Amino acid sequence: MNIQQIRNATIVVQYAGKKFLIDPFLAEKGTYPPFPNSVRQDQNNPLVSLPTSIEEIINVDAVVVTHLHLDHFDDAAKEALPKEIKMFVQNEEDAAEVKKAGFQNIEVLQEATIFEGIQLIKTKGEHGRGEILKLAGLVCGVVFKHQDEKTLYVAGDTVWYEAIQDVIDTHKPEIIVVNGGDNQLLEGGSLVMGKDDIYEVYKAAPNAKIISVHMEAVNHWTLSKEELKSFAEEKGFSTSLSVPEDGESYTF
Repeated sequence: MNIQQIRNATIVVQYAGKKFLIDPFLAEKGTYPPFPNSVRQDQNNPLVSLPTSIEEIINVDAVVVTHLHLDHFDDAAKEALPKEIKMFVQNEEDAAEVKKAGFQNIEVLQEATIFEGIQLIKTKGEHGRGEILKLAGLVCGVVFKHQDEKTLYVAGDTVWYEAIQDVIDTHKPEIIVVNGGDNQLLEGGSLVMGKDDIYEVYKAAPNAKIISVHMEAVNHWTLSKEELKSFAEEKGFSTSLSVPEDGESYTF
């Protein structure tokens, strides 16, 4: 398998001979206003440019959209992606919205979806803790399984909580992608994993390789790549953690 970090939560996964684009956020730098009630109100999103051409990014077999927030599925993605491409979404509500955008080949992820011989398993996530969950809405992750590949778990926009432990215990992923920018609004705490959450992932799966994405790309991030790397050194799990630059890829 090969995992390429594009930007934010957008990654391209080559797995068992197929290519998946996950959470396409494809606008040019500075296209959208900042997320409100958060830091860096003077900076438009995305904060950084794409590392490669949109044509190259969308040259895939299928797309997985874990939820419909702007920084995971934006107008630029809706415009660029071919309308007949295979789209996987978390529920019927998201499917209806994606259909409204003109897409024709949409499937709701289940416990055991099969695509071209690859098993895609929808996993739970919590996009924050407490009251903020009502605002943040439903999200999912996905586990990829195939006899010729290591098991991959893409956790999506979630904090650490017991369901993440359950996924790790059940599927024993060898590669785990977490969204680790500790993005926050001014009230309500973390919306995605911060450094302590990522440390919990490591403790739950000490032999797995962890890749932290969703960093430094939208205005409400609070955990930098350098801070996370330093924390991993301090806690003794830096050899298990990769913090990619945009465009960087890993083969397993």
